[in-house]
Amino acid sequence: MTQSATEPAAEEMREAMPELFDLIGQHEHEQVLFTYEPSCDYRGIIAIHDSSLGPALGGTRFWSYASDSEALIDVLRLARGMTYKAAVAGLNLGGGKSVIIGDNRTTHREMIMRTHGRAVESLGGRYITAEDVGTSVEDMTYIGMETEHVVGMAGKSGDPSPVTAYGVYRGIKACAYRRYGSDELSGRSVMVQGAGHVGYFLAQDLVDEGAKVFIADIDAERVQRACDDLGCEAVPAADVFDVDADVLAPCALGAILNDDTIPTLKVDIVAGAANNQLAHSRHAAAIKDRGILYAPDYVINAGGLINVYSELVGWTLDRSKRKAAEIYTTLLHIFELAEAEGVTSAEAADRLAMQRVEGVAKLHRTFL
Repeated sequence: MTQSATEPAAEEMREAMPELFDLIGQHEHEQVLFTYEPSCDYRGIIAIHDSSLGPALGGTRFWSYASDSEALIDVLRLARGMTYKAAVAGLNLGGGKSVIIGDNRTTHREMIMRTHGRAVESLGGRYITAEDVGTSVEDMTYIGMETEHVVGMAGKSGDPSPVTAYGVYRGIKACAYRRYGSDELSGRSVMVQGAGHVGYFLAQDLVDEGAKVFIADIDAERVQRACDDLGCEAVPAADVFDVDADVLAPCALGAILNDDTIPTLKVDIVAGAANNQLAHSRHAAAIKDRGILYAPDYVINAGGLINVYSELVGWTLDRSKRKAAEIYTTLLHIFELAEAEGVTSAEAADRLAMQRVEGVAKLHRTFL
C-alpha cells in the first residue's frame, strides 16, 4: 500500500510513543483509555492511577482543552489526586478520572454521554465515574444507560455539597485545635472565598457555631444570598487575600496559593474545599515558611468523595457525615507527622496516602 502524504510514517509514530508512555509511567498510572466516536464527535480519555484499594472512582470532566496533550496531563494529574484522596479518607477505592474534550455548553449531550458510558463499561468495573466540572446529574443518567459503573445520578446520593462542606468545617476545627489549642470557632473569623454550594453550606456551619464569616465571589447574587440568609460580611473578590482573619477557606478556583498571594496573606490557617489550591508543590513550603498552617486540599475536601462512596455501600446521610467528621483526626495526624518528619503538611499527606496504598497492595490474597 502506498503511504498518503498526510499519513505519519511508522518511524515517526514510534518516536512519538515513548513520550506518551513516559508521561503515563511518570506516576505509575495503571491504564489510560482513549476513545473516539466520530458520529457525535466524542473524544474522551479515562485514566486509572491505582486500583490497589478498590475500583478507581473519579468524576467526568467536560472541558474545552487547548490540546489533546493538555487534556491527557489534566486527567493523569486528577486521577492521581483521587488515589491520594480516597486513601487518606480511608475508603476502599482507587483513583481514576475521565475527561471529555469539547464545549460543555452543547445541548447535544445524550450521544456524547452514552458513548462515554460505553467507554466506562468497557473497563469492566475497574473505573466508576461521577459528576465533575462541566457535567451534571442529567449527564450521569445518560451514562447510566450504558453502564452500571456510575454514581451521583438523580435519586441516589444527591448533592455532595453539604457533606463536603461539613468535612471542611470539621477540618477547620482541627486546624484551630492545632494552631490555638482549642477547636472552638465561636469568635474566630473566616474568609470564605466562593459562595457556591459548598461555600454557602460551609458558611452556614461556621455561622451556626458563632464564627464571623467574610464571604466573596465573582457572582454578586451568591454573595448577597449568604449575607441575607446567614449574616456574612461581603468582601470584594479582588480583596480576599488582604482580609485580616484567622482562617482563609478557598472554596472556588485552584492555584490561588502562589507567588503573588502567599506573601500578602493575613491569616493563621488556610483550610478550604477548592481543589489544587497550590499553584506549585513548592508553595507548600512557602506557606509553612510564613508560619501559616495549611490543610492539604484533597484531605479536607474528601466529603464529596465520601458522599458518592455512600451510594456504592448503602450508607445513610448521617453515616456519610460521621465519616466526613473523621477528617478532623486525619488532619491532626498529618500535622503531627509533618512536625515529626520535618516536612510540609502536603508532603505528610502524600506519605500517609501512599503508606495505605502500598500496605494494602502487599497483602497476600487468600481466596480466588
